[in-house]
Amino acid sequence: MATSNQAGLRQAMAGLHLWAGLLGGWLLIAIFVTGGISYYRDELTQWLRPEIPARPAVLDQTATAQRALDTLARPGNGADEWQLILPGARSNAIDAAWERGDARERALLDPASGAVLAPRDTQGGEFFYYFHFSLHYLPATLGRWIVGLCTIMSLAVVVSGIVIHRRIFKDFFTFRPGKGQRSWLDAHNGFSVLSLPFYLMILYTGLVTLMFFYMPWPALAAFGPQQARSEMAKVMQPRFDTPARSGSAAPLADLAPLMREAKLRWGDDKVGRIVVTHPGDSNARIAIVRGDGDRVSVAPSWLLFDGASGALLAHHDEVSAAIKTWGATYALHLGRFADPLLRLLYFLSSMAGAAMVASGMVLWAVKRRQKAAHASFGLLLVERGNVACVAGLSIAVAVFLLANRLLPPGMPARAAWEVHCFFMAWGLAALCAAWCPVAQGWRALVLVSSALWACLPLVNLVTTGRSFAAFDAAFVCMAGIGWVVSRRSRSPSRYPPAYNPGQNAR
Repeated sequence: MATSNQAGLRQAMAGLHLWAGLLGGWLLIAIFVTGGISYYRDELTQWLRPEIPARPAVLDQTATAQRALDTLARPGNGADEWQLILPGARSNAIDAAWERGDARERALLDPASGAVLAPRDTQGGEFFYYFHFSLHYLPATLGRWIVGLCTIMSLAVVVSGIVIHRRIFKDFFTFRPGKGQRSWLDAHNGFSVLSLPFYLMILYTGLVTLMFFYMPWPALAAFGPQQARSEMAKVMQPRFDTPARSGSAAPLADLAPLMREAKLRWGDDKVGRIVVTHPGDSNARIAIVRGDGDRVSVAPSWLLFDGASGALLAHHDEVSAAIKTWGATYALHLGRFADPLLRLLYFLSSMAGAAMVASGMVLWAVKRRQKAAHASFGLLLVERGNVACVAGLSIAVAVFLLANRLLPPGMPARAAWEVHCFFMAWGLAALCAAWCPVAQGWRALVLVSSALWACLPLVNLVTTGRSFAAFDAAFVCMAGIGWVVSRRSRSPSRYPPAYNPGQNAR
């Protein structure tokens, strides 16, 4: 009886694994890829803004912040608020913003001089970061709900996969190349087990990071509809109680003693952000916010000073156990605390997740193709969708990077057009995948992807005169992977009979 129950459970889980994987598979591949890229969004943003000089080897946070405040005192005179995001080990510019009423302006400042920089307009690595959890061209609310539903289905896929694969860990050490369906199953099992703890962690924490968005009802019940939004915002980011302007002018206090207080509490170079409210007024406030790069938590931690006298008014370091848990879970998902090696593991695990889903989708198509006398619409859709999603996404990312180098620097709406190029390239790849036989579509698009990645180092050098060794090496690696895949896919034995180039795979 127990054996029968186990078989029934596996059968039920197999259906769940199949349909949840098919319905969310393509979007999950895009989420894994763009999420993996997001672990290097600071470095990628620097590459996408080659006009900004490299970060100085030694940078004093106090002097850097003071130079930025001196600069803001000119263009931001009369502003209601100044905000400075200080450069860290992975960034090379000060991100400054100031508000006048409802208007908000931003500028990038040189940390060495405080001068305003004028790099090319680009969304930088932020595009991939926001795409991976709210998509693009859609209302943010709708995009996040779609991604949330896909994440729930993904958790179901991972858990059901563990249940139905009785020899999943044994099969991890088995790979039989050139065996068609068997090879795809071995690849799927290998990628599944390779980073299994990461998949469970990243999917669960992805839901937790937006838990107030997906489940606002406890806050609504506790605080009511009017106050709930404010209370949830306080948990997710620092909020300071500041008085209104007095109308009496007063210079800002010297920043050095305030930064020294932060250093005594947190250590060297731990300040992430400085917020000045009502600058130039006797009721000014200066908030120094701790950064997230050195701690496995994003729970808010800050010091609030009187802007005129420099007296410490409040500090926020102790939070409830619930906030600590949420902060640690959020930090695990973002990976900001990771050192270079751990960040690389985050990235590779995300790419392995994309490969796990892609190999599962291809496996389904291969199995159906071998069994079917005539291809159904569903089979054709999945086959071509796999080509468009996997090879097409690689092309789209490469085109986004090339557009950054090739679009005129002064072009209107330049940042938006970089994104448009990304989606136009992806759309053209999807059209090619829909038109060509499957085997030819794979080969053609993978070769195009390989050529685009190979061009990037040369295009970068010609257009900027600068070499970025780590990025150039990554681009060459991507080109090499594409070339190897295209070469191996040339053999008819890599595909079931219906995939052979000489036969009708349409």
